[in-house]
Amino acid sequence: MNFLNKVYQTIMTKQIIGSVITLIFAYIIVTIINGIISKILITGKTQFEIKKRKTVIKLFQSVVKYIIYAIAFLIILDFWGVDTRSLITSLGIFGAVLGLAMQDTVKDFISGISLVLENYLQVGDTVTYNNFTGEVIELGLRTTKIKGFDGEVLVIANRNIDTIINASQKKANLLLNIPTAYEEKVSKVEKVLKEVIDTAIKDKLIYEDSVYSGVNNLGSSSVDYLINIHCDQNKKYAIKRAMLERVKLAYEKHNIKIPYDQIEVHHGQDI
Repeated sequence: MNFLNKVYQTIMTKQIIGSVITLIFAYIIVTIINGIISKILITGKTQFEIKKRKTVIKLFQSVVKYIIYAIAFLIILDFWGVDTRSLITSLGIFGAVLGLAMQDTVKDFISGISLVLENYLQVGDTVTYNNFTGEVIELGLRTTKIKGFDGEVLVIANRNIDTIINASQKKANLLLNIPTAYEEKVSKVEKVLKEVIDTAIKDKLIYEDSVYSGVNNLGSSSVDYLINIHCDQNKKYAIKRAMLERVKLAYEKHNIKIPYDQIEVHHGQDI
């Protein structure tokens, strides 16, 4: 019994009880504040904005968590008789020295936050940086990674991103020339191409302002009909392939010929 009494008295001391209660309150406060941050930054936003703000939410939640737990840690130390004022002063001096030594890291951190908050970039965007064009595959607080179309990955410190071209912030404009045989009637071809565009718009493959533009060229063996496609910048190559496939299938369905180069060989005695 004496042993149990000693354990009980040890547990019920101000230091133990105060530490446990402090940690519980810190956890509750972190949970509440992080929930509020999440609702404030997401509620009422479009899906496009939500995707960009998730990184900011995680960042703010992490900062809040570390700050509150740091304060809780200082309170607990005070329960155990540690001079927290002297400790805070020492940490302040250490932090100043550390900040000077890590200026570039701090700049990267601040630039990373700015890139996300200002909606400059998001993962999946097609961008150009110093003549290097590719897709953003990672947007971190220190670095940004861009994967080129040939597979190379460019890693940029966020502080060095002073000028970058984001092609995904606007719609792509695809001009597709559709070669068609001369013997096909213009009215028939135009009707089929308009139907292809209308169907693609209904399927939400392309934007509603995509149009058939008319005859664009009279070539040596074909008439080129132009269609003007508006679509997402980062999907334009896939959409180009999809639209050409739809045109080919529509031409086959309506027996419209697509000309191809032919070579006639004559033997000398037959000329």
